[in-house]
Amino acid sequence: MGAPIVPIAPAVRTTCPYCGVGCGVKATPMADGALIEGDPEHMASRGRLCVKGSALGETLGLDGRLLAPAMREEGSLRTADWDEALDKVASTFASIIAEHGPDAVALYVSGQLLTEDYYVANKFMKGFVGSANIDTNSRLCMSSSVAGHKRAFGEDIVPGCYEDFELADLVVLVGSNTAWCHPTLFQRITKAREARPGLRIVAIDPRRTATCELADLHLPIKAGSDVWLFNGLLVYLAQTGAVDADFVATHTQGLDGALAAAAECVDIGFVARSCGIDARLVAEFYEAFAATAKVVTAYSQGVNQSSSGTDKVNAIINCHLLSGRVGKPGMGPFSLTGQPNAMGGREVGGLANMLASHLELDQPAHRELVRGFWDAPRMAANPGLKAVELFRAIEEGSVKAVWIMATNPVVSLPDADQVRRALARCELVVVSDMTAATDTAELADVLLPALGWGEKDGTVTNSERCISRQRAFLQAPGQARADWWAICEVARRMGYQGFDYMDAHAIFDEHARLSGWRNDAQGAPRAFRIDGLAGLDRAAYDALAPIQWPVPPGGEGTARLFADGGYAHADGKARFVATRPRLPANAAGGDYPLTLNTGRLRDQWHTMTRTGKSPRLAGHAPEPFVDMHPHDALLAGVREGELARVRSRWGSLVARVSHGGGIARGSAFVPIHWTGQNASDARVGAVVNPVVDPVSGEPEFKHTPVRVEPFALAWHGFILSRAPLDLSGVANWTRVCGSGFLRYELGGREAVSPEWARVLLGAGSDADWIEYEDRTEGMLRCALLAGGRLEACLFVSRRPELPARGWLGGLFALDELSSRDRATLLAGRAAVQGSDPGPTVCACFGVGRNTIRSAIVQQDLKDAGAVTACLRAGGNCGSCLPEIRQLLAEAR
Repeated sequence: MGAPIVPIAPAVRTTCPYCGVGCGVKATPMADGALIEGDPEHMASRGRLCVKGSALGETLGLDGRLLAPAMREEGSLRTADWDEALDKVASTFASIIAEHGPDAVALYVSGQLLTEDYYVANKFMKGFVGSANIDTNSRLCMSSSVAGHKRAFGEDIVPGCYEDFELADLVVLVGSNTAWCHPTLFQRITKAREARPGLRIVAIDPRRTATCELADLHLPIKAGSDVWLFNGLLVYLAQTGAVDADFVATHTQGLDGALAAAAECVDIGFVARSCGIDARLVAEFYEAFAATAKVVTAYSQGVNQSSSGTDKVNAIINCHLLSGRVGKPGMGPFSLTGQPNAMGGREVGGLANMLASHLELDQPAHRELVRGFWDAPRMAANPGLKAVELFRAIEEGSVKAVWIMATNPVVSLPDADQVRRALARCELVVVSDMTAATDTAELADVLLPALGWGEKDGTVTNSERCISRQRAFLQAPGQARADWWAICEVARRMGYQGFDYMDAHAIFDEHARLSGWRNDAQGAPRAFRIDGLAGLDRAAYDALAPIQWPVPPGGEGTARLFADGGYAHADGKARFVATRPRLPANAAGGDYPLTLNTGRLRDQWHTMTRTGKSPRLAGHAPEPFVDMHPHDALLAGVREGELARVRSRWGSLVARVSHGGGIARGSAFVPIHWTGQNASDARVGAVVNPVVDPVSGEPEFKHTPVRVEPFALAWHGFILSRAPLDLSGVANWTRVCGSGFLRYELGGREAVSPEWARVLLGAGSDADWIEYEDRTEGMLRCALLAGGRLEACLFVSRRPELPARGWLGGLFALDELSSRDRATLLAGRAAVQGSDPGPTVCACFGVGRNTIRSAIVQQDLKDAGAVTACLRAGGNCGSCLPEIRQLLAEAR
């Protein structure tokens, strides 16, 4: 037996850095990283972690880290010290403000920041620079929810809590692939249904996703038609008497206007035609909603990321207001946030049209309240530029300096090539990041090394208003520092007072005090308040347990709001909002006949700067794809398994054609995660429609007109290599991380030869080199070894059908290849049948498709539970269960 694994420090309770569920993590520092476990004491997750959270320990290495400040001179980066870099930022900001005014500078920040970072950034810009030109990548995912909440409730508030999903009798999931994007919350729902089989799940989504596979009813409405569906539900509830008349009369106003706007949806047949689905599905959904008292309607990016996103949010809330299903156990509308601290950013005014502590930038009394608390010399008087318009202003030259923190807008924003042009023309681009090489960092004039998860200290707030601590359990690497510290240093250099914080605790205390400052002086008291946490000493802050706001003085956390009214509008009443259905701004047709939808994959996160380091997270979807209906592929002249170009009016990308089975005719889907660092041409942001919601400013990520066309290649291939390779001369390539190697998928148009392969793989004339070439079949197989150990292998063919990568990857674990290993490598197949596990299905336990298929057949497994008992697959986060059920169905 090997030596026991010994921790080097006690376990630290912290919070996962991925989605808005906000799962608790126990991280135990080890000599080579950290042991990651779910925290059973955390109220949000109760010990559960999804596969991304479980793999956090694999992402803590320093490869690719930005470890010192850097400055660009004559096109090249050079290492700098903090003083030089901060002096450059401060002096350039100051000179631009002096010459052009405060609106000539901007910050673009992120839901990856901690609340304390966010707070200081907003104080700096809105109270001292004097501009509201600070926006966040949460604009891209949650701003329609913010706007909808404020219109309905008077404040940006999610009324319910996660327990409501377990108490509900009907859970409606709208535009949310919860099984993949919020896996531990979906586990709670499915476990509740196992305990109470009467609990029903309805999924409303144009795609048939993993979530739909576990739903009792799926409504595959066409993209952008949600308002028709929920306006129809509003009318149906009114007609059938499923109305809480006392609640409506006492606690709401505006119903007549909302019903008038929805009047055309009185006929279920009309609604069904408008949504592109069978009328029986609409009727079944309406009847279930009307007949079930305890209903939670949860929605995510499929609702928010739309040019009518705010109206979609309010159409959903209208139905809950009419039936009085708000803020009570097991019922309510529920916004599922996408990022770990999207909610925390909203608390401190992270959006360009907000002030800290849920105060309103466009109200003079609110501005004065914050100005007085901060003792701010120059308070922003007008809303700033929202994300999309901010980068247009940068390109036009009216914004001359921008500081980007913890986000990668050259990949993530719509019309991303415009963002690249904008930054290339900007006088000063400052980027704070933990990663040295990103598409955005390539355009930076100043790079500042930031702390990453496990190194930084502060708080985040999840989708249910739960404030949790992110605690450091690793030493800060190199010269990396907290983002709040960098902002404070620049503020002091610009002569601003009030930025002398010693630690995150001091910032949190100020944030908590502001939340209670004259809270009831401006009409109705704000629901957001955490002044019950003000005055904590450092030890109490360090020990802070998860708690849901509001937290008033002397009080405890609050699970639910609005059960008895008390909304944040001046009269205390909620508002029905008239929502008139409208088609997306750019409809598919003509040269662009397909509607492109975008979104996350199960095992990846944003632009893969963290998840891309984990080999087991790469196995499920190792390259970008375009999922489309076989009929549309036939019309486009492309075939499954081959590469194709996806083109819109704004840009294009290359991806492999897939027929996943969940796409309706006329639609396509591409994941968001690939960047210029891990693919030659796969940034979906370059393709996405830049139209935004007129109220929220959130872009239309779910509805871009595109066409798909052949991407001709002379050959297809892949490389497994221990060392990174320069593939700039290859027509197309993508890269993911394997266990001990990098996996490249590639295709080319130029002729290949063993000599070309030698140069590509870096094999000298005396290298240990083996090869096989069949020019008639257009086949080339090569391998480079060093000391008998496999360093790299390349496989090329005229056809995309190539040897399995799984067993080949296993050869990299061997210290020396045997003669049989060398022979099987060139033969392109394993010597032992069954040694190839196939593409990953269960990433939690590393179980492949071939392994599961074999077990199902050989052991006559009948259901997913039997597969889990046999192989453990599906036994952790459960997000692979739909795929396991598909394999069972295929076997039957």
